[in-house]
Amino acid sequence: MKKRVLQLCDERNITINKMCTICGITQSTLGSFYNAENSVLKVRVIYNICNGLGITLKDFFDTDLFIDLDEED
Repeated sequence: MKKRVLQLCDERNITINKMCTICGITQSTLGSFYNAENSVLKVRVIYNICNGLGITLKDFFDTDLFIDLDEED
């Protein structure tokens, strides 16, 4: 999921901090997610990201990044 969040930022030419502002997520929420080795985003946070970026949950997960879930995210 970390790669997907970064991918969405890159597609929109925004930083993680800007994404937090747009999506109404605290920077500490994503900061702790990125600093933990096996961290998983809560569905509510993913929903807020989707809402803030104007995409659906399907759009969030509809990427080759989620094809092989055994690989590191």
